[in-house]
Amino acid sequence: MAKEVQQRDRVIIRFAGDSGDGMQLTGDRFTSETAEFGNDISTLPDFPAEIRAPAGTLPGVSAFQLHFADHDVMTPGDAPDVLVAMNPAALKANVADLRVGGDLIVNTDEFTPRNLAKVGYAANPLEDDSLSSYQVHSIPLTSLTVKALEGYSITRKDAERAKNMFALGLLSWLYNRPTETTLAFLERKFAKAPELARSNVTAFNAGWNFGETTEAFTVRYEVKPAVMPPGLYRNITGNTALSYGLVAASVRSGLPLFLGSYPITPASDILHELAKHKRFGVRTFQAEDEIAGIGAALGAAFGGAIGVTTTSGPGVDLKSEAIGLAVTLELPLLICDIQRAGPSTGMPTKAEQSDLLLAMFGRHGEAPVPIIAPRSPSDCFDAAIEAVRIAVTYRTPVFLLSDAYLANGSEPWLVPDVDSLPELPVVFATEPNHAKADGSPEFWPYLRDSTTLARPWALPGTPGLEHRIGGIEKADGSGNISYDPSNHDTMVRLRQAKVDGIARDIPPLEVDDPDGDADVLVLGWGSTYGPIGAACRIVRDEGGKVAQAHLRHLNPLPADTGDVLSRYRRVLIPEMNLGQLALLIRGKFLVDAISFTRVRGMPFKSDELADAIRDVIEAS
Repeated sequence: MAKEVQQRDRVIIRFAGDSGDGMQLTGDRFTSETAEFGNDISTLPDFPAEIRAPAGTLPGVSAFQLHFADHDVMTPGDAPDVLVAMNPAALKANVADLRVGGDLIVNTDEFTPRNLAKVGYAANPLEDDSLSSYQVHSIPLTSLTVKALEGYSITRKDAERAKNMFALGLLSWLYNRPTETTLAFLERKFAKAPELARSNVTAFNAGWNFGETTEAFTVRYEVKPAVMPPGLYRNITGNTALSYGLVAASVRSGLPLFLGSYPITPASDILHELAKHKRFGVRTFQAEDEIAGIGAALGAAFGGAIGVTTTSGPGVDLKSEAIGLAVTLELPLLICDIQRAGPSTGMPTKAEQSDLLLAMFGRHGEAPVPIIAPRSPSDCFDAAIEAVRIAVTYRTPVFLLSDAYLANGSEPWLVPDVDSLPELPVVFATEPNHAKADGSPEFWPYLRDSTTLARPWALPGTPGLEHRIGGIEKADGSGNISYDPSNHDTMVRLRQAKVDGIARDIPPLEVDDPDGDADVLVLGWGSTYGPIGAACRIVRDEGGKVAQAHLRHLNPLPADTGDVLSRYRRVLIPEMNLGQLALLIRGKFLVDAISFTRVRGMPFKSDELADAIRDVIEAS
């Protein structure tokens, strides 16, 4: 008998289990199926920092949340509608987030007295009333998978590992997902082990068939494709989008791309991705430490390449001296800081926005550096191109501040037409630019462009353009070593004026104020864009008046930022730190900005931001 199919406009699913249960792979495959179907999506991987935490413990829980809908979505969702819990630890760590009445799919095989005791359950929650608020589906996922794989020439351990594919097949059936991409993926993944490929495919199909035949599920659900602008889409993570943006900038500028990097969570995927693109002239160097990585990138910039170094907060600490050197050498260099929770080692796999002041001021001396921050995973592509544009145009190091939430999260990306990407013309110095007292020509490396204040970029080995570089202060124009106090004052102010002048070359601050009569402005930066937008949508649907503006350029700020702020009675600034942008806004514009902060290693929930917006509206 065919089962009833119910329509839903959106669904939030969270897969959770031990770090060895393959929850990230399961979530990624379900995401790929959903992207192929045409839903709008937003994902939130959440995994432990330890490579292999103790099995069955709370610190070892790995989760993957996916929000998909028939309309545009801005966040991975606040509360899941479905929780798949592969063991007691996964249940205990995540069940509080499950919405009341939500579906709870539990692998009963793992609910042994030993596993329950590991996480502090005095009794089995599947056998008391503690889960009565949810629709509980108790399924022996492990034993069903092992039974389905009888007859395959694989070990019992390999058979048990395939339980994530059984769960994926079940959820794919429940939400009517296309399966071809997953089956093809399994064939590719296990191409060198055909028996494992066949067994994982069988486990996936067994999960699908279980949903079709069991009485545990009497209803299937359907979420129609979202209406989106026409074009070619792919699902993309922030780190992949950033990598593609760097490659595109290299192609559009005609400059080779060089990455000098030391592996660090959550930035390492950029190194892994760029290493695949040697055919585009990309060169990657995995250095022995953070200092060597940026030193090599700075040397590549001196040699005429787009020099890039990737890192996270602890690495920026170590790179700070070399960033100061790049400031005084006035060479294009991109520092990609994929922020994570600190201080020190902190929580390596959790997100935070706590490096803004580090990027602004984390060097000795007056060492101004432009700062760019993408707002979503796909926006990392455009932000990378913009950061390179500023670096090569103004001859300056540039910070790109992403974070772990953007780096690992994913969303649909409309693949752009290459011809629509901005041109990034670069002109190297080829001739002497100054006359000596006797009239003979010579090259002055610190003569500046009258518009950008950029100094000339002369490739080493160009005849007649030999010049000195180094960390000691340079004489204006000639670039000779200078200890003259007035010259130092001049050079410090010139470097600051160069960065300040970028404000003339960036778009005005875009404000979303539908009716134009809001009294409250919510100002954000970086990955808070989605939660802020979703919260504003909630408040507006209730009849509330609220405007939203989001900063991509944090140094310098858009030239009209002060004018925008002055139009609103109250300004609310949500941040995943203790108020760093709020501090800058208060200091620069003397605006009594209201700071709303969280430092939990997780993105804001739209409901909590909506509450904060309501409070400010009522108080204004």
